Amino acid sequence: MRVVGVKLSDNGKVYYFDAGNVNVHENATVIVETEKGLQYGTVVYEVPEKEIKSEIEYKPVIRLTTKNDYKRYVSNLKDADKAIVKCNELIEEYGLDMKIIDASYTFDREQLIFRFLADDRVDFRQLAKDLGSIFRTRIELRQVGIRDKAKEIGGIGPCGRKLCCNSFLTEFDSVSINMAKNQNLALNPTKINGVCGRLLCCLKYENDNYNEYKKDLPDVGAKIKIKDGEGKVISVDVFKKKYRVLLNETNEIVECEVSNEGKK
Repeated sequence: MRVVGVKLSDNGKVYYFDAGNVNVHENATVIVETEKGLQYGTVVYEVPEKEIKSEIEYKPVIRLTTKNDYKRYVSNLKDADKAIVKCNELIEEYGLDMKIIDASYTFDREQLIFRFLADDRVDFRQLAKDLGSIFRTRIELRQVGIRDKAKEIGGIGPCGRKLCCNSFLTEFDSVSINMAKNQNLALNPTKINGVCGRLLCCLKYENDNYNEYKKDLPDVGAKIKIKDGEGKVISVDVFKKKYRVLLNETNEIVECEVSNEGKK
């Protein structure tokens, strides 16, 4: 079995398909079978044989694309843009509180998918019915999060680089405020939130390293006993593997090392 990773859109996630006897290669454009119908995609890499999971039933790569396939793909993109305009007109007419991010046809035009942003649940049943009548295909309206909007629009992060979500991230990992606390960051929203208003995705990147470094270090505020006496941990330097203790009896501050506790 030959399994290849395929992207169905430039910033989309990678899906895996069985290449079978189709002579695919990196950057080749292919027609693949998905749960939503036939799709046009680009091969990004071939999965090493040892990493193929035999228990998974991979959907097939149907064929390499032709010039006519590409023309149809481009036509679908243009028609999807027109569909957004019409959908927005209906949204305004019905007074629905939702914002369309994008729309896409499956390659075989069996389905037209709209992705939208909304703060709350939206009753779009009549909208979907009208869109189905207009475009004569199955309609899917999919509510997505604010991070998806940032991914589509793009921008520059506080680090000065292109947004991770717009450049290489294909899935959003869960990010919690505890990750910021774990890295001793000031809990200032302007510092730890991205342009989407949610916690920075990059808080996830180094969190495991911080957890590893802090394994042998006490928590700030912990009451501990060292060779100089008992006291309270007032600060921790994760990278130097040091911590400072305020002694109860003398109010003296002692710097300790994990490898050499109590060394001043």
